[in-house]
Amino acid sequence: MKRSTTLLLLLIAATFAWRRMRPERLVVSSGEVTLPADGAQHRGLQLHLSRGGSIDPSAILATGIPARVFVEAGHSVIIEIQSPVNPSTQRLTVRYRDVSTIVTLHFTSDSGDRFGDGTPDFLRLHTAADRAAFRAWFTALADTAAALPPERLPHEIDDCAALLRWCYRGALHAHDEPWQATTPMDTLPPHPSIAQYSYPFTPLGANLFRVRSGPYTLDDPANGSFAQFADAKTLWQRNTFFVTRDVRAARSGDLLFYRQLEQNSPFHSMILTGPAHNSAVYHTGPIGTGPGEVRRVTLDDLLHHPDIRWRPIPGNSNFLGVYRWNVLREDLR
Repeated sequence: MKRSTTLLLLLIAATFAWRRMRPERLVVSSGEVTLPADGAQHRGLQLHLSRGGSIDPSAILATGIPARVFVEAGHSVIIEIQSPVNPSTQRLTVRYRDVSTIVTLHFTSDSGDRFGDGTPDFLRLHTAADRAAFRAWFTALADTAAALPPERLPHEIDDCAALLRWCYRGALHAHDEPWQATTPMDTLPPHPSIAQYSYPFTPLGANLFRVRSGPYTLDDPANGSFAQFADAKTLWQRNTFFVTRDVRAARSGDLLFYRQLEQNSPFHSMILTGPAHNSAVYHTGPIGTGPGEVRRVTLDDLLHHPDIRWRPIPGNSNFLGVYRWNVLREDLR
């Protein structure tokens, strides 16, 4: 009896010793996760150790897709996952010390449109860095167009809306050597490209501009709600949102819209550029029998334009106001 008790005690002691010697295993909250393909960051996984020990976050490596590890209040360790904008199935490898775990991630088509303005959430730029990158490229392209001699101006830029479309598409591109070869830029400015996606690699493809009213639905990429072409009125109504009638509250990259009812093409637009949005770039549209040109004027000159119809002031009924692209719209609640 004593021998049996002794053997049992030795077995129990050995078991406890083995458990103490065995390294703790990282446990992931799920081996399969479904997230919307909306280009946003999501709390994807929660981590803990198999025996309840304390995790060293610096020892966790997450690879395969953009992700970051952080510790919440309460010492909970989270992996935040950056969703792509196109549906796909991908794998995330989570490595802790010498042990790896693979998680399957399903990114599904997303119909989110939190402002109900027809622009899908996957197209909106979710980070301040991406919004700043867009503004930098959008205004750089506008200033480039204004500085070009007429023979080097891209042929597609033949009115104010065409200038907006050209700058907008270019701002959403990956700015690499192949792209530069298609532009009149001799050198590229030192601006980062947006990270969320690169035009035209989204569910919308090349059809970047909203041309129909209504909130976004999953059928919109294929039902004609988006197109490569949009005139000034459509850009104003479907692709931008009102900010202010006070240009002092505008930002570089914002747009000025006008409605001149006495003209054949009543809707006109300008791009605010410069570090203090102190310039406006616009295309005149055809002048007589000529093609017109891209011009840049100081905001001060525009505010004192001899024809009051072009002054961006609250008292001018022809001035519709300062507008901003829907992709820059933020939820400030």
